[in-house]
Amino acid sequence: MRHANVAFFIPHIGCPHRCSFCDQHAISGAVQAPKPEEVRQVCEQALSDLGERAQNSEVAFFGGSFTAIDRGYMTALLEAAAPFVGKDGFSGIRVSTRPDAVETEILSILKDYGVTAIELGAQSMDDGVLSKNQRGHTAADVAGGGGGRSLEMGFSLGLQMMVGLYGDTLSGAEETAEKLAVLHPDTVRIYPTVILRGTQLAQLWDEGRYRLPDFDETVKLCARLLLFFEGQGIRVIRLGLHASQEMENHMVAGLYHPAFRELCENEIYLAHALEQIKAQRLPYGKLILWVAPGHTSKMAGQKRRNLEILTGLGYQTKIKECPGLLEYEVKAEGK
Repeated sequence: MRHANVAFFIPHIGCPHRCSFCDQHAISGAVQAPKPEEVRQVCEQALSDLGERAQNSEVAFFGGSFTAIDRGYMTALLEAAAPFVGKDGFSGIRVSTRPDAVETEILSILKDYGVTAIELGAQSMDDGVLSKNQRGHTAADVAGGGGGRSLEMGFSLGLQMMVGLYGDTLSGAEETAEKLAVLHPDTVRIYPTVILRGTQLAQLWDEGRYRLPDFDETVKLCARLLLFFEGQGIRVIRLGLHASQEMENHMVAGLYHPAFRELCENEIYLAHALEQIKAQRLPYGKLILWVAPGHTSKMAGQKRRNLEILTGLGYQTKIKECPGLLEYEVKAEGK
């Protein structure tokens, strides 16, 4: 059954820092923070609309530093959502916050109101990169602080990382992924950097002091990260920023595509196909690629890009489905 969040965005308020990349109004499309009554109304309507599917859905407070906002406002939001969680309701409440804003006391409050999952915006596990991007926390706050305490108190832990940050490298992002995996989170989100108007990154970009990594290389990197995390048993629940007109209107430049995850999955399938061709030393000519049912479009690539690449290499390719294959698995057969 498809998972769905009933999401509320709380931009900026409560966060003591303005990170180099941050303009949450543009990212979330939210203009103002929700009122408790709005939370009740939306939850009630969503519960009615989803029916039994609500049991596989969460109420989620995203976009800001949830545990750093005014305590009274935070508990009012939780009080509004809590009655809709549990038997015949939503499966739980998910909140996103800063790694340095999850002390034991605040975690106890979250648990009392039915919060089940906490996502921490780690972004990088390199203290130099964190400092350059004005994050205001350290890698230790992720590993030994918020992340550790959240797991100890029984919360499902989600971690968020960014690729292409000011001062970072592609290999540095891979090191961040490895350090995040050691913490055994349940979920990960990977966000390639987008430069938004009015941010520090936009100024650094205008001054020529910051350059984004190559887009195609970033896709290849994120494809590797996707396989890495899933190989560790960690679900990647988002890869690329959520598409919104507001965000696209504010974007100066960036590693952005409305179907970024699909590009990464296309890259995985192409790489696996080429590995099969090389391993079997298949001659140029007719080629059949077998993939799991429902995955032919991922093998073909967006706008059939993968097929065009294979054609350029000398292969006339057909894609067929094989029920015994797993996701990302490819078998090649020459004709």
